[in-house]
Amino acid sequence: MKNENLVMGVGKREFLEQVLVNNPRADTSLISRAYDFAAAAHSGQKRVSGEEYFQHVLNVASILSGMHMDSETIAAALLHDVLEDTRTAKEKLKREFGSAVAGLVEGVTKKIAITATPEYRAENIRKVLLATIKDVRVILLKLADRLHNMRTLKYLGPLQQREIAQETLEVYVPIAYKLGMYRIKSELEDLCLRFLEPGIYQELKARVVKKKEEREREVKKIVTAVRKVIEANNLPDTVVVGRAKNFYSIYKKMLSKKIPFEEVRDLSAIRVITTTPETCYRALNIIHSKWTPILNRFDDYIANPKPNMYQSLHTEVLFDGKPVEVQIRTLNMHHIAEEGIAAHWRYKDTERDRQFDRKVAWLKQIMEWRGSENAKDLVESLKVDMFRDEIYVLTPKGDPIHLPEKATPVDFAYAVHTEIGNTCKAAKVNGGIVSLDYELSPGDVVEIMTSKTSRPSRQWLGFAKTGFAREKIRRALGIPSDDSWKKSWEALTAAEAAGKLDLKGIKPSLVQIPKCCRLIPGEPVMGYRSRDGHLIVHHHACEKILEMQHDRVVKIGWKGEKKPAIALMVEINDRVGIFADLLNTLTTAMVKVESVNTKTYKGKLYVNFEVSGIADLDALISRIKAVRSVLSVKVG
Repeated sequence: MKNENLVMGVGKREFLEQVLVNNPRADTSLISRAYDFAAAAHSGQKRVSGEEYFQHVLNVASILSGMHMDSETIAAALLHDVLEDTRTAKEKLKREFGSAVAGLVEGVTKKIAITATPEYRAENIRKVLLATIKDVRVILLKLADRLHNMRTLKYLGPLQQREIAQETLEVYVPIAYKLGMYRIKSELEDLCLRFLEPGIYQELKARVVKKKEEREREVKKIVTAVRKVIEANNLPDTVVVGRAKNFYSIYKKMLSKKIPFEEVRDLSAIRVITTTPETCYRALNIIHSKWTPILNRFDDYIANPKPNMYQSLHTEVLFDGKPVEVQIRTLNMHHIAEEGIAAHWRYKDTERDRQFDRKVAWLKQIMEWRGSENAKDLVESLKVDMFRDEIYVLTPKGDPIHLPEKATPVDFAYAVHTEIGNTCKAAKVNGGIVSLDYELSPGDVVEIMTSKTSRPSRQWLGFAKTGFAREKIRRALGIPSDDSWKKSWEALTAAEAAGKLDLKGIKPSLVQIPKCCRLIPGEPVMGYRSRDGHLIVHHHACEKILEMQHDRVVKIGWKGEKKPAIALMVEINDRVGIFADLLNTLTTAMVKVESVNTKTYKGKLYVNFEVSGIADLDALISRIKAVRSVLSVKVG
């Protein structure tokens, strides 16, 4: 685990020296002024941990400096909370540091908070994504901010830890993955596992540490052997190193293969870093000629880069009878694989700019696809689509379309245009007619045949894979958005909350509810005394709690009200495993299932759940809708 505070006690001079080591061209005058401005603006502010608030922004800036980011980004990192948490005005920031820095700070100020009302939170995410299209550095700032918040999450209570970690796993990890930022993605995954499954995390950590010496001996033996064979074949300027897999990837392998820790053979892997793509293939041939390759365990991501521009050769070979994973790449590929889109700032050549444009193309495509949707639908479909493994298929003109694995012609049709999807009647793949539920493969050429009289079928919801396609199908069929629950679950106003909260003697007229939170009776809350004497009431898992001065936090609660159980009616296409998938979805969302029954009505199968303990009903409904073969979800 990385140190939670990388720059504890570091002064301005040492910090600027660190910045210059990572970026010798850095504008230290701009960064120095930002340092002084932020230190003064946050003077006297403390976080829940008790540390000076300025320490947080300094750590965020240090993370971005370590990614070799430019001076404007470092300055914006130091200033990223002054608009939200101090009396600083945007115009002053613009005058002092320029429009680019001020724009970055304004973009990162729009918090993505899991406890905001669904509409407010979704609208903020949409704004952040739109700001990212204009300047991708906005999302890099958000990732660095979240990374440091996750490193210091231990200072919050268990419920707050779980909710913030869950949001990180659902929103920030997929974004880091999409941007190719594997180093940050891996650390966030491990931190999420630490707080979502603390028992499993500690057990994995203990077992990995226990096997550390044995593993290091094995890796050293393999690395030495590979180095010798590489040198013997005159492959110059080639580096061979070992790498340990992160805890989360080990955990996922145990789950997917249903095996105990002792049977996970590839806790470590080796990486070969060489000079050119040609020498990568030479190194591959050398390794395959010395050790037996394992069938169906080879992937060429140099010839076929991932959508996030990741490139490497992946293979597995048998070394002393055990499988060993080998990655082969150039140094430039390595930088891109580790730093993702942030590696753009290391280089300024035309090829890097082309790759940069392709890296953000997925986001532009998503926003174009979903531009007409309301913000809540946009965010929930993003959660469904963003973290799936992808394939690319081609239009008849040769244009690539990226889709999730096992996508169908229906998904392809809606990816091209909503009207193509709504009027789709048949499909051809590689020149041959296929059914609309046909699973597409990488490189397929797909042609959609349309008719003005064709309309979507309800059955399409049983096999469409993308959240975007499923939402468009529902809309075309007139399936309601299931918002009827809002009347009984509506967020309380400040006046209503004041009457339902145990305020510990505080006047009800002083209660305020910030826009970032939705308060529902029975859900834990926390109060905060503002400088003007008001009591600001936040949801217990609001990210803002991390930034509060601990001596002004007030513990409050509800006057004994409990959130009622509610009924969910799920319409499905029956298939093997559907009930297990639904129950797993509810369990993963930390929802308690009070009862379950099934019924058939007018030839359709319905599953009725009575559930309680729901933190975000919108998100839960979207998760259920994302389960394959679910046609609709109603609340009653």
